[in-house]
Amino acid sequence: MISVQEIKNEEIILSDVIKWLFLSIFAGSLTGGVIAAFLLVLQNSIQWVDSLAQWKYVLLPVGFIGSIYSIQLISPQAEGHGTDKVISAIHYRAARIPFSVVPAKILSTIFTLAPGGVVGTEGPSVQIGAGFTSALAILMKFPEKERKKLVVCGVSAALSAVLGAPIGGAVFGVEVLFVGEIFYPVLLPAVISSISSYFVCTSLGLHYDLPYVVIPALSVQTMGWCILAAVFFSLICIYHIETVRFICEKIRSMKIPLLVKAMIASGILLTVSSLGMENLLGTGEEGVKSCLSGQVQPWYSCLLKSVLLAITLSAGGSGGVLTPTFYVGAAGGSLFATILGLDNGFFAALGFVACIAGAVNTPLAAVLIAVEMFGCDMAPYAGVVCIICYMLTGLRSLYPTQILIQPKSDALVLAEPQNKRSWKVKQKKVPYKRFPLSRKRVAFKSSRRHLTE
Repeated sequence: MISVQEIKNEEIILSDVIKWLFLSIFAGSLTGGVIAAFLLVLQNSIQWVDSLAQWKYVLLPVGFIGSIYSIQLISPQAEGHGTDKVISAIHYRAARIPFSVVPAKILSTIFTLAPGGVVGTEGPSVQIGAGFTSALAILMKFPEKERKKLVVCGVSAALSAVLGAPIGGAVFGVEVLFVGEIFYPVLLPAVISSISSYFVCTSLGLHYDLPYVVIPALSVQTMGWCILAAVFFSLICIYHIETVRFICEKIRSMKIPLLVKAMIASGILLTVSSLGMENLLGTGEEGVKSCLSGQVQPWYSCLLKSVLLAITLSAGGSGGVLTPTFYVGAAGGSLFATILGLDNGFFAALGFVACIAGAVNTPLAAVLIAVEMFGCDMAPYAGVVCIICYMLTGLRSLYPTQILIQPKSDALVLAEPQNKRSWKVKQKKVPYKRFPLSRKRVAFKSSRRHLTE
C-alpha cells in the first residue's frame, strides 16, 4: 500500500514541476526574444560596417572607445566576457545581477564586434539572459535558491539562442557552474527554457546552418586517430587558456590609460588585417564553417586567434571567449588532419567540440552539442575525444570563477574543506619501517646488560 506521506511527496513534486514548467517557458521565451533581437541587430551592424570598404578600419579604435565608455557610464559590472561574471554572481552574490548590465552589454558588444574586435557572442548573450531573469526573480520576490534556478534558465536559453543546440545549451548552463557535479533539480527548467528560446529564435529569423560533415563508420583505426587527436586538442586548450590569461594579466598591469591600450590594440588588429589575415578578426563563426567544410586553414590561425582574443578583451573590448574558442578548436582539428593526411572536416568538428569540453570543463554538454549539430554517428567519437581533452586540460578554465567540486584525479585532495579552490596533491603515507640496530648499538646494549648483571 502507498502511504499518505508518499502521496504527499508526489503532490509536492508534481506541483513543483508544473510551476517550473510555466516559469521556464516564460523565461526561455523572453530571453530568446531578447537575444534574437540582439543578434539580429549585431548582424546588421557588422554588415553595415563591412559595406564601408576601407573606411571600416577607422571604426575599430572608435569601437573600442565606445565599448569602454558604454560600460563605464551605464554599468561597470558589464566589463569582461560575460559568462564568468554570471557564474561569479550565482556563486557569490545570490544570483543578483543589476538590470543595467543588459543595455551596457548590448552596446559594448556591438561597439566591439561590428568593426572587427575578436570576441564572441555567447558571453554577452549569457549576461543579458541572466540579467533579465535575475530582474524577473527579484520582481517576483523569489528566495535565493529559486532565483538561482531562474538565472540558470536564462543562461541556458541564451546559449541555446547562440548555438542552436537546445539540449546541449541547457546542459552547458548547468554543467558550467560546478566542475564535476550537476544539480539535477535545475536540469528540467533549463531544458524547457532552452527549447522555448530555440523556438522563439527560429521563428524570428535566426538560422543555424552548418556545413555537412562526413562521419566515418565506427572502427578501431578511426578511434585510434581520435584518441591521438584528443591529446593534440588538449595541448591546444592549454595553450589557449594560458595565452589568454597571461596576455590579459600583462596588459591590464601596464600603468597606462585604458584609452591608450585601446589604441594600441586597434593598431595590432589593423596590422593583422593588413597582412592578409582579416578572417581572424571578429567572432570566428565564418572561419568555423570554413573548417567544417574541409577548407585548410593556415597553420598559425589557431594560435594567433588566442592572442587576438586576449588583446581585445584586455584593451576595453567586450564580448565572450567561447565563440572564438570554437574557431581555435576547429582550426586545430584542421591542422591535425592536414599534418596526418586525414579528413579535415571531420577532425575540425571534433576539435570544435573538444575545446568546449577542455577549455571550460563541460564534457557532457560538448558531446550533446556534437550530436545535435553533426548527428548521432558523431557520439562515440565525440565522447572519447571530449572526455580525454577534459581530463588532460587539468584544473585550467577560461572561466576562473568555476568551482571544482570533484577533482579530475584521485591524487588530488582539498587542503581546506571550505575552500573549493584549494586542491593539492595528496601526500602519500610513508609506511613505518623498523630498521635493524647497528652492530655498535647492539654491542653497547650487550655490554650494558653484562654490567647490570
